[in-house]
Amino acid sequence: MALILSIESATSVCSVALHQNGNFLGLMELNQENVHAKKLLLLIESLFKNLGINTKDLDAVAVSSGPGSYTGLRIGVSVAKGLVYAHDIPLIGVDTLLALAHQIIPVSSDGDVIIPLIDARRMEVYTSIVSYRGEIIESPHPLILNDNPFLEYLNNGKVYFIGDGVEKLKEILDHQNAVFPNVLNSSKSMGTLAFEKFQKNEFEDLAYFEPNYLKEFRVIASKKNPLII
Repeated sequence: MALILSIESATSVCSVALHQNGNFLGLMELNQENVHAKKLLLLIESLFKNLGINTKDLDAVAVSSGPGSYTGLRIGVSVAKGLVYAHDIPLIGVDTLLALAHQIIPVSSDGDVIIPLIDARRMEVYTSIVSYRGEIIESPHPLILNDNPFLEYLNNGKVYFIGDGVEKLKEILDHQNAVFPNVLNSSKSMGTLAFEKFQKNEFEDLAYFEPNYLKEFRVIASKKNPLII
């Protein structure tokens, strides 16, 4: 039996879920900017209390490994590392975009393509291409959205676009094969992926594991006062 806590903090969604052998048990989440530092531990505490489970019963902790918000990812990974260190259990990293795509797999059909999009400011997103079976066709990468993106896939069949980067895409894309379900990141969709890695002993090195940011973090100086960042 594998009781796994999943932590999703790569976007404005702050989310935690519990799964037993990949089966969903419970979820606590908020969709609000800049609350991760204050709310993540409280959500975990509430989730365990509601389910009548103690953290000492955990067999592993899974954490969204990016790409996504630099600050959000750092907070999620820090909390996950603290829990696995305290309870001497494994740490599992789960690709943020793949976990997002897994929410659509149950409703997709043969030949469909799933394209998760995470907002990366301005007209840039983090994205990957996932098949209806959950296979990664294109690995995570940053992409500047321009005219007629993803036509290679849209011209061949139905394409699901999901995530908080979708609103940017809607401004420039109009195609009969494009589907825009209202789906955001959630720890609920991490359970199956985390359990698969648990069974294969695919664990992260606690000392060296870092989120996949895809791009270097940049501190932007204030335009009014260059001495303030």
